[in-house]
Amino acid sequence: MKHAIAKTLGTALLGLGLVGGPASAAADQIKVGTVAGPETDVMQVAKQIAKDKYGLDVEIIEFTDYVTPNAALADGSLDANAYQHEPYMKSMVRDRGYDFAIAGRTFVYPIGAYSEKYDSIEELPDGATIALPNDPSNEGRALILMHNKGLLELNDPSNLEATPIDIAENPRDFEFREIEAAQLPRVLPDVDMAFINNTFAQPAGLSLDDALIKEGPESPYVNLIVVRAGDQDRKAIQQLVDAYQSQPVIDKAEELFKGGAVPGWK
Repeated sequence: MKHAIAKTLGTALLGLGLVGGPASAAADQIKVGTVAGPETDVMQVAKQIAKDKYGLDVEIIEFTDYVTPNAALADGSLDANAYQHEPYMKSMVRDRGYDFAIAGRTFVYPIGAYSEKYDSIEELPDGATIALPNDPSNEGRALILMHNKGLLELNDPSNLEATPIDIAENPRDFEFREIEAAQLPRVLPDVDMAFINNTFAQPAGLSLDDALIKEGPESPYVNLIVVRAGDQDRKAIQQLVDAYQSQPVIDKAEELFKGGAVPGWK
Protein backbone atom coordinates (compact mmCIF):
# COMPACT_ATOMS: atom_id res chain seq x y z
CA MET A 1 0.00 0.00 0.00
CA LYS A 2 2.83 2.40 0.83
CA HIS A 3 4.44 1.67 -2.52
CA ALA A 4 1.17 2.34 -4.35
CA ILE A 5 0.68 5.64 -2.52
CA ALA A 6 4.26 6.71 -3.21
CA LYS A 7 3.96 5.80 -6.87
CA THR A 8 0.69 7.71 -7.24
CA LEU A 9 2.15 10.75 -5.48
CA GLY A 10 5.28 10.58 -7.61
CA THR A 11 3.18 10.40 -10.74
CA ALA A 12 1.17 13.43 -9.71
CA LEU A 13 4.28 15.43 -8.90
CA LEU A 14 5.91 14.42 -12.16
CA GLY A 15 2.86 15.63 -14.05
CA LEU A 16 3.38 18.99 -12.34
CA GLY A 17 7.05 19.01 -13.32
CA LEU A 18 8.18 18.62 -9.69
CA VAL A 19 9.89 15.25 -9.89
CA GLY A 20 12.90 14.38 -12.00
CA GLY A 21 13.15 17.72 -13.78
CA PRO A 22 13.46 17.89 -17.55
CA ALA A 23 14.02 14.65 -19.38
CA SER A 24 17.69 13.97 -19.90
CA ALA A 25 19.36 15.28 -23.03
CA ALA A 26 22.26 12.84 -22.51
CA ALA A 27 22.82 10.60 -25.50
CA ASP A 28 22.72 7.43 -23.40
CA GLN A 29 19.79 8.23 -21.08
CA ILE A 30 16.04 8.58 -21.73
CA LYS A 31 12.85 8.70 -19.69
CA VAL A 32 9.85 6.76 -20.95
CA GLY A 33 6.30 6.97 -19.60
CA THR A 34 4.06 3.91 -19.38
CA VAL A 35 0.73 3.05 -17.77
CA ALA A 36 1.27 1.00 -14.62
CA GLY A 37 0.59 -2.69 -15.09
CA PRO A 38 1.65 -5.33 -17.61
CA GLU A 39 2.61 -2.80 -20.28
CA THR A 40 5.26 -1.53 -17.89
CA ASP A 41 6.48 -5.10 -17.39
CA VAL A 42 6.85 -5.41 -21.16
CA MET A 43 8.81 -2.16 -21.30
CA GLN A 44 11.13 -3.50 -18.59
CA VAL A 45 12.26 -6.18 -21.06
CA ALA A 46 12.94 -3.55 -23.72
CA LYS A 47 14.83 -1.51 -21.11
CA GLN A 48 17.19 -4.41 -20.43
CA ILE A 49 17.73 -5.09 -24.13
CA ALA A 50 18.50 -1.41 -24.73
CA LYS A 51 21.05 -1.50 -21.91
CA ASP A 52 22.70 -4.72 -23.06
CA LYS A 53 22.74 -3.91 -26.78
CA TYR A 54 23.34 -0.16 -26.81
CA GLY A 55 24.42 0.86 -23.31
CA LEU A 56 21.24 2.96 -23.16
CA ASP A 57 19.84 3.75 -19.72
CA VAL A 58 16.05 3.80 -19.85
CA GLU A 59 14.18 5.19 -16.86
CA ILE A 60 10.55 4.06 -16.82
CA ILE A 61 8.03 6.43 -15.24
CA GLU A 62 4.68 4.83 -14.41
CA PHE A 63 1.34 6.62 -14.65
CA THR A 64 -2.16 5.59 -13.65
CA ASP A 65 -4.21 7.49 -16.23
CA TYR A 66 -4.26 8.23 -19.96
CA VAL A 67 -3.89 12.03 -19.83
CA THR A 68 -0.82 12.78 -17.69
CA PRO A 69 1.75 10.86 -19.79
CA ASN A 70 1.11 13.17 -22.74
CA ALA A 71 1.26 16.27 -20.56
CA ALA A 72 4.59 15.07 -19.15
CA LEU A 73 5.93 14.42 -22.64
CA ALA A 74 4.83 17.83 -23.86
CA ASP A 75 6.44 19.69 -20.93
CA GLY A 76 9.75 17.84 -21.32
CA SER A 77 9.50 15.62 -18.23
CA LEU A 78 9.66 12.59 -20.54
CA ASP A 79 11.55 11.78 -23.72
CA ALA A 80 8.86 9.36 -24.92
CA ASN A 81 5.77 7.51 -23.81
CA ALA A 82 4.38 4.13 -24.82
CA TYR A 83 0.72 3.59 -24.00
CA GLN A 84 -1.59 5.12 -26.62
CA HIS A 85 -2.85 4.33 -30.10
CA GLU A 86 -2.85 6.77 -33.00
CA PRO A 87 -6.53 7.86 -32.88
CA TYR A 88 -6.11 8.81 -29.22
CA MET A 89 -2.84 10.63 -29.88
CA LYS A 90 -4.40 12.58 -32.75
CA SER A 91 -7.33 13.63 -30.57
CA MET A 92 -4.96 14.89 -27.87
CA VAL A 93 -2.85 16.74 -30.44
CA ARG A 94 -5.95 18.41 -31.84
CA ASP A 95 -7.53 19.23 -28.49
CA ARG A 96 -4.41 20.32 -26.59
CA GLY A 97 -2.08 21.54 -29.30
CA TYR A 98 0.68 19.03 -28.62
CA ASP A 99 3.42 18.68 -31.23
CA PHE A 100 4.05 14.92 -31.21
CA ALA A 101 5.44 12.36 -33.61
CA ILE A 102 5.33 8.57 -33.86
CA ALA A 103 8.71 6.94 -33.25
CA GLY A 104 7.54 3.34 -33.48
CA ARG A 105 4.71 0.89 -33.03
CA THR A 106 4.21 -1.57 -30.18
CA PHE A 107 1.17 -3.85 -29.80
CA VAL A 108 -2.52 -3.96 -30.52
CA TYR A 109 -4.31 -4.57 -27.22
CA PRO A 110 -7.81 -5.55 -28.38
CA ILE A 111 -10.73 -4.07 -26.50
CA GLY A 112 -13.39 -6.46 -25.25
CA ALA A 113 -16.84 -6.29 -23.69
CA TYR A 114 -17.10 -8.14 -20.38
CA SER A 115 -19.94 -9.13 -18.09
CA GLU A 116 -20.26 -10.73 -14.67
CA LYS A 117 -23.94 -11.39 -15.28
CA TYR A 118 -24.07 -12.99 -18.72
CA ASP A 119 -22.02 -15.63 -20.48
CA SER A 120 -22.73 -14.65 -24.07
CA ILE A 121 -23.78 -11.61 -26.05
CA GLU A 122 -27.03 -13.40 -26.92
CA GLU A 123 -28.01 -13.32 -23.22
CA LEU A 124 -27.61 -9.55 -22.96
CA PRO A 125 -31.15 -8.21 -22.34
CA ASP A 126 -32.92 -5.26 -23.92
CA GLY A 127 -32.39 -2.15 -21.83
CA ALA A 128 -29.01 -3.39 -20.57
CA THR A 129 -26.66 -0.87 -18.96
CA ILE A 130 -23.35 -0.75 -20.80
CA ALA A 131 -20.23 1.03 -19.53
CA LEU A 132 -17.96 2.71 -22.07
CA PRO A 133 -14.48 4.25 -21.69
CA ASN A 134 -14.95 8.02 -21.67
CA ASP A 135 -11.78 9.05 -23.51
CA PRO A 136 -12.37 10.39 -27.03
CA SER A 137 -11.19 7.50 -29.18
CA ASN A 138 -11.79 4.41 -27.05
CA GLU A 139 -15.45 5.30 -26.60
CA GLY A 140 -15.83 5.43 -30.37
CA ARG A 141 -13.85 2.22 -30.62
CA ALA A 142 -16.38 0.44 -28.39
CA LEU A 143 -19.40 1.86 -30.23
CA ILE A 144 -17.94 0.93 -33.62
CA LEU A 145 -17.48 -2.63 -32.36
CA MET A 146 -21.13 -2.70 -31.27
CA HIS A 147 -22.14 -1.33 -34.67
CA ASN A 148 -20.08 -3.98 -36.45
CA LYS A 149 -21.72 -6.69 -34.33
CA GLY A 150 -25.21 -5.44 -35.22
CA LEU A 151 -26.09 -4.29 -31.71
CA LEU A 152 -26.78 -0.68 -32.74
CA GLU A 153 -26.37 1.61 -35.73
CA LEU A 154 -24.12 4.66 -35.81
CA ASN A 155 -24.66 7.69 -37.99
CA ASP A 156 -21.09 7.30 -39.23
CA PRO A 157 -19.33 4.04 -38.32
CA SER A 158 -16.04 5.50 -39.59
CA ASN A 159 -16.13 8.24 -36.94
CA LEU A 160 -13.44 7.10 -34.51
CA GLU A 161 -14.65 9.57 -31.89
CA ALA A 162 -18.31 8.58 -31.86
CA THR A 163 -20.23 8.99 -28.62
CA PRO A 164 -23.75 7.84 -27.66
CA ILE A 165 -25.21 10.98 -29.27
CA ASP A 166 -23.95 9.63 -32.60
CA ILE A 167 -26.11 6.51 -32.36
CA ALA A 168 -28.69 6.53 -35.16
CA GLU A 169 -30.65 3.49 -33.98
CA ASN A 170 -30.66 1.77 -30.61
CA PRO A 171 -33.38 -0.85 -31.13
CA ARG A 172 -32.62 -2.65 -27.88
CA ASP A 173 -32.77 0.48 -25.74
CA PHE A 174 -29.30 0.05 -24.26
CA GLU A 175 -28.32 2.60 -21.62
CA PHE A 176 -24.75 3.86 -21.61
CA ARG A 177 -22.49 5.01 -18.78
CA GLU A 178 -19.29 6.84 -19.70
CA ILE A 179 -16.51 5.91 -17.24
CA GLU A 180 -12.78 6.61 -17.00
CA ALA A 181 -11.01 3.65 -18.61
CA ALA A 182 -9.01 2.70 -15.52
CA GLN A 183 -12.20 2.49 -13.43
CA LEU A 184 -14.11 0.16 -15.74
CA PRO A 185 -13.08 -3.12 -14.04
CA ARG A 186 -14.36 -1.70 -10.74
CA VAL A 187 -17.78 -0.81 -12.11
CA LEU A 188 -18.21 -4.13 -13.92
CA PRO A 189 -20.35 -5.64 -11.10
CA ASP A 190 -22.72 -2.67 -11.30
CA VAL A 191 -23.48 -2.83 -15.04
CA ASP A 192 -24.61 -5.49 -17.46
CA MET A 193 -21.58 -5.15 -19.73
CA ALA A 194 -18.44 -3.00 -19.85
CA PHE A 195 -15.91 -2.35 -22.59
CA ILE A 196 -12.45 -2.64 -21.05
CA ASN A 197 -9.08 -2.14 -22.71
CA ASN A 198 -6.79 -5.11 -22.28
CA THR A 199 -4.35 -2.80 -20.49
CA PHE A 200 -6.80 -2.72 -17.57
CA ALA A 201 -8.65 -5.99 -18.17
CA GLN A 202 -5.66 -8.29 -17.72
CA PRO A 203 -4.56 -6.90 -14.31
CA ALA A 204 -8.19 -7.29 -13.16
CA GLY A 205 -8.10 -10.99 -13.99
CA LEU A 206 -10.13 -10.68 -17.18
CA SER A 207 -9.17 -12.64 -20.28
CA LEU A 208 -10.12 -11.84 -23.85
CA ASP A 209 -11.33 -15.43 -24.03
CA ASP A 210 -14.08 -14.38 -21.59
CA ALA A 211 -15.18 -11.29 -23.54
CA LEU A 212 -18.70 -11.38 -24.96
CA ILE A 213 -17.43 -9.51 -28.03
CA LYS A 214 -13.92 -8.37 -28.89
CA GLU A 215 -11.76 -6.87 -31.59
CA GLY A 216 -9.77 -9.13 -33.85
CA PRO A 217 -6.11 -8.80 -34.89
CA GLU A 218 -7.17 -6.56 -37.79
CA SER A 219 -7.81 -3.70 -35.35
CA PRO A 220 -6.29 -0.38 -36.45
CA TYR A 221 -5.63 0.60 -32.85
CA VAL A 222 -1.92 -0.15 -32.66
CA ASN A 223 -0.19 1.34 -29.63
CA LEU A 224 2.76 3.63 -30.24
CA ILE A 225 6.03 4.96 -28.90
CA VAL A 226 5.38 8.71 -29.05
CA VAL A 227 7.91 11.55 -28.82
CA ARG A 228 7.97 15.29 -29.32
CA ALA A 229 8.13 16.19 -33.00
CA GLY A 230 11.73 16.12 -34.19
CA ASP A 231 12.88 13.63 -31.59
CA GLN A 232 11.84 10.58 -33.61
CA ASP A 233 15.27 10.61 -35.29
CA ARG A 234 17.24 10.81 -32.05
CA LYS A 235 19.66 7.92 -31.79
CA ALA A 236 18.50 6.98 -28.29
CA ILE A 237 14.86 6.91 -29.40
CA GLN A 238 15.68 4.72 -32.38
CA GLN A 239 17.60 2.38 -30.08
CA LEU A 240 14.61 2.16 -27.73
CA VAL A 241 12.30 1.32 -30.64
CA ASP A 242 14.69 -1.35 -31.87
CA ALA A 243 14.95 -2.85 -28.39
CA TYR A 244 11.18 -2.87 -28.05
CA GLN A 245 10.50 -4.44 -31.43
CA SER A 246 12.32 -7.65 -30.51
CA GLN A 247 11.46 -11.27 -29.89
CA PRO A 248 12.04 -11.19 -26.10
CA VAL A 249 9.49 -8.37 -25.85
CA ILE A 250 7.01 -10.38 -27.93
CA ASP A 251 7.59 -13.38 -25.66
CA LYS A 252 6.99 -11.29 -22.52
CA ALA A 253 3.79 -9.83 -23.95
CA GLU A 254 2.56 -13.32 -24.82
CA GLU A 255 3.33 -14.49 -21.27
CA LEU A 256 1.47 -11.58 -19.70
CA PHE A 257 -1.44 -11.10 -22.10
CA LYS A 258 -1.86 -14.70 -23.29
CA GLY A 259 -2.74 -13.80 -26.86
CA GLY A 260 -4.18 -10.41 -25.96
CA ALA A 261 -1.24 -8.47 -27.40
CA VAL A 262 -0.60 -8.58 -31.14
CA PRO A 263 2.73 -7.15 -32.44
CA GLY A 264 1.90 -4.05 -34.47
CA TRP A 265 5.17 -3.64 -36.33
CA LYS A 266 5.14 -6.85 -38.36
